[in-house]
Amino acid sequence: MTDRRPLPHVRYLLLHAYGRGGTIRTVMNQANSLVAAGWSVEIVSAVRRRDDIQFPLDDRVQASTVVDLREGAHTPPSGLVARWRDRKRDELLQTPALHIPKGEFGYRYFNRYVEDRLIAYMKSLTSGILVTTRPALNFLSADHATNGVIRVAQEHMNLGTHRKDVQKRIQETYPRFATVAVLTERDREEYAELLPGTEVIRIPNAVHSLDQVAADPKSKIAVAAGRLFPQKGFDMLIPAWAKLVESFPEWQLRIYGSGEKKSELRNLIDVHHLYNHVLLMGHTDRLDDELAKASFYVLSSRFEGLPMVMIEAMSHSLPVVSFDCPTGPADVLTHGVDGLLVAPEDPDALADAMAKLMADEAMRADMGVAAVLTAASYGPDAVHPRWEALFTDLHEQRHGTAAVAGSAKGHA
Repeated sequence: MTDRRPLPHVRYLLLHAYGRGGTIRTVMNQANSLVAAGWSVEIVSAVRRRDDIQFPLDDRVQASTVVDLREGAHTPPSGLVARWRDRKRDELLQTPALHIPKGEFGYRYFNRYVEDRLIAYMKSLTSGILVTTRPALNFLSADHATNGVIRVAQEHMNLGTHRKDVQKRIQETYPRFATVAVLTERDREEYAELLPGTEVIRIPNAVHSLDQVAADPKSKIAVAAGRLFPQKGFDMLIPAWAKLVESFPEWQLRIYGSGEKKSELRNLIDVHHLYNHVLLMGHTDRLDDELAKASFYVLSSRFEGLPMVMIEAMSHSLPVVSFDCPTGPADVLTHGVDGLLVAPEDPDALADAMAKLMADEAMRADMGVAAVLTAASYGPDAVHPRWEALFTDLHEQRHGTAAVAGSAKGHA
């Protein structure tokens, strides 16, 4: 009789599990789905700066932190040796990272202290599955999570988006993973070409729900959402909208999100005299409600991994106008069916496509119906079983036994 073992404990390691980014949201969706299916799941935050997790997380999912950077979390110790160690800690917190390439987009969040603590944490792991979720964490896992843990690397960005020093480290370290998981078929092909002999699989992120309120094609509101960072291209979207105000004065663009470029974008709105036409709405915990008020969604990104908010918008029957940026939009949208794709970083083309939708309510309605059908393939029931199958297969390959579904009370 085949020996049947409990399912392995799955740890997702995020840079900042208490933040608001798209990767964080999709990883928590994965964790919620797994724990509901009987797996033992933990979210591990490399650093912590907030008190509360920002997205829905099942109470059965464990949450832990490697380095707590909240104000008041660190108490200065007493005693000579302890004070010396505390000074050393302060020095390392100010010392640049040693193991992370400077081209990594999250480089500024790392330092020697965070690196050392993460390395110690990874070396302490002796079983289960460790899923790391960005290049910096993947590199550390490849080098230091070597004591029996099954390592899975998630890539949420297109290979060509990474800078050369990051691509070099990817080529050096990713072959050590049991699997590298990417979001689109184009990504799978590119990473597989760079990493011959390494298992590279495509599993798209899932939307949190397909049971959404349908948008009203009669609405004269367009929505965009994302961090107010250069990647999202709102500095191109605002001038594009300025070209439309004279022809469509009753329309309004609402941009949801927070970030470092807020003041620059507000100045751009002022320069183009768009005070009542383009609104920076800030962060919202009720984005689904806001999407349902619109009649189309705009994606102006310079690059993406797989644009999940766009797919969530489509689940509300919203057609999409998008730059054909790498990667994701063209992997999801069919031009002229559920949205309109235009040349990357071309504000004039973006404006023309938005005008086409704004002028045609019937087109918005027809494309909205098609958008819902497209979004269905990114629903939880379509995507999450693929993670279960992957983790089960990896566990069985490692142990040569069959895992028992729903028996994850202990750590394998």
